[in-house]
Amino acid sequence: MKRLWLVFSQSVTVLLAAFFVIATLKPEWLNRKPIVASVVPVFESNEPVASGGGTQGFSAAARIASPAVVSINTSKAPETGPLANDPWSRFFFGEQGQSQPQAGLGSGVIVSPAGYILTNNHVIEEADQIEVLLNDGRKSAAQVIGTDPETDLAILKVDLKELPVITLGDSDGLAIGDQVLAIGNPFGVGQTVTSGIVSALGRTQLGINTFENFIQTDAAINPGNSGGALVDTGGRLMGINTAIYSRSGGSMGIGFAIPTSTAKNVLEAIVRDGQVTRGWIGVEPQDLSPELAESFGLSTNVGVIITGVLQNGPAAKAGIRPGDVITQVAGRSVSNVAQLLSAVAALKPGTAAQLDVVRKDGKETIEVTPGKRTRPRLQEQQR
Repeated sequence: MKRLWLVFSQSVTVLLAAFFVIATLKPEWLNRKPIVASVVPVFESNEPVASGGGTQGFSAAARIASPAVVSINTSKAPETGPLANDPWSRFFFGEQGQSQPQAGLGSGVIVSPAGYILTNNHVIEEADQIEVLLNDGRKSAAQVIGTDPETDLAILKVDLKELPVITLGDSDGLAIGDQVLAIGNPFGVGQTVTSGIVSALGRTQLGINTFENFIQTDAAINPGNSGGALVDTGGRLMGINTAIYSRSGGSMGIGFAIPTSTAKNVLEAIVRDGQVTRGWIGVEPQDLSPELAESFGLSTNVGVIITGVLQNGPAAKAGIRPGDVITQVAGRSVSNVAQLLSAVAALKPGTAAQLDVVRKDGKETIEVTPGKRTRPRLQEQQR
């Protein structure tokens, strides 16, 4: 009996070993798909941003980038009232209980051969159907992979082959005065290319998104351009066109784009984890003014002052107190609330980070273990 049991156990061991070898090396024999990492294949360029240009440079950039910029058409089913399906109500009052279907228009950028498309969250928000129209005439329904309302970005995916893909540029290398092109589908007239320069960098406190670090440009951006591409004279993606400043509804020479560096991080996080995870320390910050510095007896005018600390939050546990001025987060200098918010959000929850703090009695370096930032309730309700 023992001998039979030994033969049986050895046979099972050999079969299991063979199964694992086949599953690893030849998964198709078992009709199983090989396990792959959740990595987004993208084309990136490390070349410096070209500050020159001219007519020839513009046409070359447009020719390179335009095929990867798509038009996005969205539709939302009409809302029906409680008596919409009541035949007597329809007989006496007509179709008053049913509103008209809503249609939307925007743009997007193909950033991966796998079919991933970057666009704005407000372009596809609450849409029931999303259709993507390529520059070569192909159409496809799109699937929403994930959204990040706090940066107003969304990731779509289409199931098409041989897709044109834009090259991601280094948006951190942009300088004021660099020439750029805006590509999109304004007013639904068809793909349009406009030119301009980078007017400003790092625009914040505009009240558009929670996390703001906009590229400002005077390239004409109009309704329908949202989600389209802002490219340099090499045709490399520098930003996702998002908003305009306008009193008339049309372009007035002030447009804003989300930098590629931000968009790339959101893309990778959503594809990898299904959502963007951000750090949180539980403080109430305020820009440091000379008056506040004097009232707290501080000798510095640089940094962000903490006016409130959440009890039992990560900052409180680390020893942060009201009146502290944070000047650096994990080696990143902060001089206003927007920079502090972005720097803290970039921290990995559960991993300790160092904060440089100025107090009345001197400077200190405090180690804080951030928690996970939760999505605001309003955004949860919108989802």
